[in-house]
Formats: sequence, C-alpha cells, structure tokens
Amino acid sequence: MTVISDDAPDLGTATAGKAALTANPLAGNPGVIGVPTVIAGALGLGLGNVGVLPGGATSATLAILSTCTAVGLLITTVWAATLGQSVSASLFGVFFGFYASYVVLTLDLSHGWFGTSAGSATDAQVAWLWCWLITIVVVTLVTLRLPFSFTLMLGLVDVALALLLAGAATGATSLIRAGGVVVLAFVAVQAYLYADLMLTETGGRGLPLGRPLLTR
Repeated sequence: MTVISDDAPDLGTATAGKAALTANPLAGNPGVIGVPTVIAGALGLGLGNVGVLPGGATSATLAILSTCTAVGLLITTVWAATLGQSVSASLFGVFFGFYASYVVLTLDLSHGWFGTSAGSATDAQVAWLWCWLITIVVVTLVTLRLPFSFTLMLGLVDVALALLLAGAATGATSLIRAGGVVVLAFVAVQAYLYADLMLTETGGRGLPLGRPLLTR
C-alpha cells in the first residue's frame, strides 16, 4: 500500500528530499515499511494454506507475523497518522489489527490463552473470519475512490476470507487451498504496489495504479 495523500512529499530529487527532511524529520512515505512487512506475513499464510509449507512451519509464520508484520504495520500506522495521512493510517491500522489478532487467536487455540477448548476451536476460527470478512468488505466499499489497484487488493482479501471461512465452517480443505491461492494473488498485487512505491521514492515515474471505480 502506497500512501494515499495529496500532501505526500515529492522526493524526486536530492534537493527536494533534503528540504523535506529539514522541514519535517518524519517526512517520507510510511509505506516503505508497511508494504514489505505485509508481503512477508501474507506470503507465509498463503503458502501454508495451499499446503506448500509443512505443518511444522506454522511457528515460522507466527514468528514473522508477530514481529516483522505486526511491528512494521504498527510503526507505519503511527508514522502515517503523524503526517496527517489519515487514509493510509486507516488502511495500515486495519491490516495491523488483522495480523495481530490472527497471531493472538492462533496462540490461544494452541495454548488456551482465553480458555478456548479444542471442541470450540472451529467455532472460534469461524467467528474470527466472519468479523474480518465483514470489516474488510466495508473497508473495500468505502475506499472505491482510491486507484483500482487498491480496490483489487482489498477485493482479493474479501475473496480469500470468504473461501477460508467456507473452508473452516465445512472442513473442506479444497476451499482452504483456494483461499491460499487468492492470498498469493494478494501478495502479487502488494509486490506491484511496492515496486511503484520504490520507483516513485527514488525519483522514477512509478507504475500505473488504475483509475478509481468511483470518481464522485
């Protein structure tokens, strides 16, 4: 996710970059931290859901999500909010909540942090997926004025969560694998956005992000 703000600093030249840094020590694009940390975490989840990673690799995914992804998104959210980039802060904050709550839920199911019994594990997962599916659908709908790449990114999250929810509720591993494939497609969009971000931040023209679906 790149920063969505008309006030984002133009660092296309070294002179402009130094001027912005002098005026505001926080000047910059918070997405340079947030986007790659999302890629790392989502990649672990996607590969796990499609069955590429062995079962024992879950601990590695949790390690990435609880440190790199969660901490990176928290820093990014605070940084964006400090710069007054409220839309970016909202999006990064939502993803922080998603990944951080996933870590806590998984640890709860593994160690009984909140007293969830083994027999209630599926119900807990279904409830968590319902909450986040509804939330991300709402976020998708209220951000249709963003460039299409962002709508595509959020739409893929919606589809992935719907598939994972159906898989968890029915026990159909094929749906969970399909959800993992969609997660990997989400990672591909994130990689595209990160390429656009870094090209722009290093003085390039960036990549086309598409026209918004809603222009009014």
